[in-house]
Parts: sequence; structure tokens; C-alpha cells
Amino acid sequence: MELPIDHFRLLGVSPSANAEEVLRAFQLRLDRPPKQGFTYEVLAQRSELLRLSADLLSNPAERQSYELALIEGSSGLELSSNREVAGLLLLWESNASLQAFKLAKKALQPPQAPALGSGRESDLTLIAALSCRDASIEEQNHRRYASGADLLQEGIQLLQRMGKLVEERKTLESDLETLLPYRILDLLSREREDEQSHQEGLMLLEDFVNKRGGLEGKRNSEKIAGLNQNDFELFFLQIRKFLTAKEQSKIYLNWYRRGSEDAGFLAAFALIASGFSYRKPELLQEARKYLRNININGFDPMPLIGCLDLLLGDVKQAEARFRSSSDEKLKDWLDNYPGETLGALCDYCRHWLKKDVLVGFSDVEIQPVNLDDWFASPEVQNYVEQLEAKGALGIAKAGFSFLSSLGPEQQIENNSAKNPEEQADLPMPGGAMDEIFKEKSFKSKFQSREAFFRSDLVKKIISKYYSTVELFKKSDFKSFILKRPIYTSSLAFIGLFIIGTSLGILTQRKPSENNDINNITKSELAKPKDTKTKDNGSNEIVNSKEELGLNKLIPLASEQPSKQEIKFLIESWLSGKADILNGSENQLLSYVARASLFNRVVEQRKKDKLLGQKQIIDANINSINIVQRSDKRIAADVELNYKDKMISSSGEILSETVIPALKVKYIIGRNKKNWLLVDYISGN
Repeated sequence: MELPIDHFRLLGVSPSANAEEVLRAFQLRLDRPPKQGFTYEVLAQRSELLRLSADLLSNPAERQSYELALIEGSSGLELSSNREVAGLLLLWESNASLQAFKLAKKALQPPQAPALGSGRESDLTLIAALSCRDASIEEQNHRRYASGADLLQEGIQLLQRMGKLVEERKTLESDLETLLPYRILDLLSREREDEQSHQEGLMLLEDFVNKRGGLEGKRNSEKIAGLNQNDFELFFLQIRKFLTAKEQSKIYLNWYRRGSEDAGFLAAFALIASGFSYRKPELLQEARKYLRNININGFDPMPLIGCLDLLLGDVKQAEARFRSSSDEKLKDWLDNYPGETLGALCDYCRHWLKKDVLVGFSDVEIQPVNLDDWFASPEVQNYVEQLEAKGALGIAKAGFSFLSSLGPEQQIENNSAKNPEEQADLPMPGGAMDEIFKEKSFKSKFQSREAFFRSDLVKKIISKYYSTVELFKKSDFKSFILKRPIYTSSLAFIGLFIIGTSLGILTQRKPSENNDINNITKSELAKPKDTKTKDNGSNEIVNSKEELGLNKLIPLASEQPSKQEIKFLIESWLSGKADILNGSENQLLSYVARASLFNRVVEQRKKDKLLGQKQIIDANINSINIVQRSDKRIAADVELNYKDKMISSSGEILSETVIPALKVKYIIGRNKKNWLLVDYISGN
């Protein structure tokens, strides 16, 4: 047998160790043999092998000859068959656990397997068990949890076949069970092209939840994978973002049928998210069934069902649902809403979709909810027409579109900004996941809109809109519109034309008030920022944005961005993240990364601030390689020169990390207009 190890590693000394150090290490190894239950025979052979290595390395002539052979490419140690087991034992002791496990497993396979019941068989089996566990731990330390679990399964199967070491096998089985949540997360977080791993992760997840007795953990769940209910909920929040809305609705419905009430609630939300995102109104009808049947203490489904009625075009029924709610504050908010009831329903529905429904799915981007787009889609129009054929609805499709284009949500935001005392008592809806998923709002995005609504010209336009709404409420006119779609289209076109014309006039009159996102971004980038101070201000780095001359790239809107543009986007992410974690501000980060990544950085800063700490990060790109590219997705392998320090409020360095060649895979996706960083995986 040839061992993949040299005499230096076998003895546990540095190649620069002198003869005295070699002999000292040899004596220590002799005095500290492994105590896991190996036979006297294999321990004696181990001592002999250590002696041979010590003799060679302490003899100048023999050592010089051996080092020359290593330089010329010689590797590995040839061992006779009677010393193979001792060699594997030393290989395991040298932290080469994976190689030791593979070789021990091979030695136990026919036809070279030792005789049953022999000391050689017992020693090989013990080496396999010990090295298997250590190899799995090494994989876990590198976040390769699925690989670590596979090694444990191999070891368990080997021990079962050998019929030995029952206690060691139980230890491996316990390790495998504890590893289950991490293994699921590893498999589901991989690239979607790896369909086999994804399906394996889904299968393990479903089995895991079934064993727990549903999402609520009704079957003494703490003994399964060692997670209590709080730990499990945190784990489950992590994996949701790697599953599509369709996948989530499928598994939730399976758990709901097995008796999990929480799963029924989540299934309804997944169906609504999928239906709204992909313009499938029939899924909203299906979700309604589950919301009605949920019997969770304190849960009031009426406002949520009312939102579904609204999205399916039945405003009268939607208002009736809201009025029948057990939440008195909600009804007071509805009564005190500074506008039409329909505007209040639209506001509530938009906020509910954005804040609760359209979060936590890998295929659903959290974007401003536009009800115009929803009702303008042919699929929704056809479905609403089918409902109209069965019974009259409370509003026509075009009438709804006409109202939603007014933007009541924007009016409320500006009314709140101008006069806080006039705000309704009830905050906009958040729901069950309100405290988990929080969207950060930026006042700068609404500055131009606020100025717009202060305009006398626009106030007149709005008053005309509302007079049209009052006319629309009259049944004769509504019937006329419902029966004549061409008039509906004309009416909507006229409304949009008026809005567009007024915006054009305002833009020419007051260019200073037209601070759209692009102008904000360019002004931020145009600010002089040639250097930034690290640590105590001793080192200065020239701003890479100024060097590249790419100060007009954010947001990145190119259809086919170049490698340099992608590099600049990643550099902007690194710079913005470093600014925030250092306690500074960076207004560009939200235009570089998706909301979930941005929020993750903000939450980390909040935690550090509570602890009286801050992070100093210096990350520079050594190399970048575009490994995948499509119209909607780009994957780049990046090597970073990475340094960070955790510093207390008194200036004390609490921890420090230096990684000269940190490998990170960045995933960049495109929404309707811009490219954003959507995820990254370290260590790839």
C-alpha cells in the first residue's frame, strides 16, 4: 500500500526541523498512543513506523537524499502488507481523515478483506469509524454539509455491514441527524441547474417536517435534529428564499393535509404570491378556501379575503369583508381614511401584498405593487369576465385601473409627511410575518412625488378624477361602461394622457424638483470621494469608482453589461457594505443589491451597534471570471483580498480576519430595468 504522506507529516514535524526536534517529536508520539481501543499489534507496528521516520530524518545523509527525492517529485510511502493498518492509523493521526477513511473502507472490501474476527479487521473498522467522523467534521467546517452527511452515511453502512462498534455507529447516526437542517440548507441553496440536489433537499425537508409533526412540532420535535421550535422557525425562514412559490405551495398543502394549521396559512400566501406574480387569478380563488378554513386563535381572515375579492374585481364584497372584521381599529381606519373607500381598500391591499405576501420566494422579486398591471393583464381580464358572466361584480375592470393609477398610497405618504397629526391611528397591515420581513423605505424616492402633489395644477386634475369616480358609482353609467369596453379604453387613455401632460409641464417648470432615482444616484456618485480612511486613518485607498470612470453606472441598466461594469457593481456592493458596517451611511447600496441583501447588512449593523461594536472591512477584487450569463442572470467567480476587524467602542480590536484569496460566487439578476446583486456564496 502507498500512503499519500511523507515522513515529515507522518512524524508530525516541520520540514525545517533539526535532528533534535525530530527526536523530541518522536518521543512524544511514542508516549501518547491513541487510546480508542486498538490492538497491541497495531500499536507496536505504529511505533516501528515512527522509529523508521525518526531515524531517516535525524540522519543527515539519508535525510538529504530523501529531500532530494521529494523535490524531484517523489510522493507517498510504500508500506508492506503487515504495516498497512499501522500506516492508516498514522495517516488518520496526521489529520488526513478523508484519505484514511477511503483507504480503510477499501481494505475492508472483498477480496482483500481480512479474516472475520481477526485483530486486523477490528483495527481497520475502528480506523474507518474514527476517520469517517473526523472527515465529516472537516467538510462541515468548510460548509459542505451535504458532503459531510454523505460521509457519515457511508460510515454507518460500513459499520452495519461489519456488525461491529455499535456505540461508534450510534455516534455517527446522532451526528447525521444533527446535521440534517444544515444538509437541507446546503442542498437547496445550490444553483437551480443542480436539479438533483434541489429535489433531494426538498425530499429531506418534507420528511423532516413530517417527523416533527408539522411546522408546529407536535411530536416531541426537540429530539429530531436537536432543534427546538424557535430554532426550527429560524432555520425555516432561511430555506424559504431558496424555494419558488409553486414549490412552497405544494409542500405546505401536503403538511396542511397532515394536520398543520400553520402550513395552511403559508399555503394560502404562497398561492396568492404565485397567482399575483404570474397573473393566475384562479390561484387566488384556491387560496381563499384555505384562508376560510384556518382556525388559528386570534387570526381574522376577513381583511385578507377582502383583498382577494378586490383583486378579483368585486369591490362591494371586498368592503363587506372589511366591515365584518373583528378588528375595530381596522374599521375605524377605514372610516377615517382621507379619501374614497376604494382608495383605502387599494392601499391596504397593495401594502399587504408587498409586506406579507410577496416575500420569501426565490422566483418573486419584491417590487412596488402595481394594481394597474394586474388588471391590465389579459389573463386577469378574462377571468374577471368569467366571474361577471356568473354574477355582477361591484366594479368594472377599466374603472378599477383608472382609480389605481391615481396612486392613493402615494397620496397618503405625502399627506403623512406634510401633516403627521392627520394620520390614521391604524398602521398599514403587516400580518403574521410583519416582524420578520421589513422593507426599508427611502424618503428620497418620494421627494419628487411630494412636490408633484403640492402643485395646484395636479390638485385640479385629482379633483376631476374624483368627480369621475362619483359618476362611475352611478349604476347606469357603470352598466354602460361594463357593456362597452371601447369606452373604457378611451376613458383610461384620456386619464393617462392628462397625467403625462401634467408631468411634462412640471418637469419643464421645476427641474430642481424632479429628483428621480437616477439623478439622485448620479449626484451621489459625482460627490468627491477620492479616498477613504481605514483603521486609524493611516492608510488611504484611491476610490475605484473614480479610477474606472464609471460614475454613471448605478443603477446598472445595460442589457449586456461588460465584465468591467459587473466588476464595478460588485465593488460598489463591497464599498457600500463596508460603509454601513463601519457606522457610516451609503445611499447607493439599495440600488446595487436586492432588498433582502440590503436589509441583511442593516440588521447586522443594528446588532453590532447594540453591542457597542463596529466592523472595519477592506475587500479588494484580485480577479473576476464570468462563469454564466443569460438575459436575466449572471454568475461571477471572484477572488478577493479580504481583511476585517471588529472594534469595540473603546477602540479595542476584538477580532481580526485576513484572507488573501477569498473565493466568492456572486449572482446578479435583472429586474425590469436594472441589474442587482441577488445573492453570493463564499468559499466556491
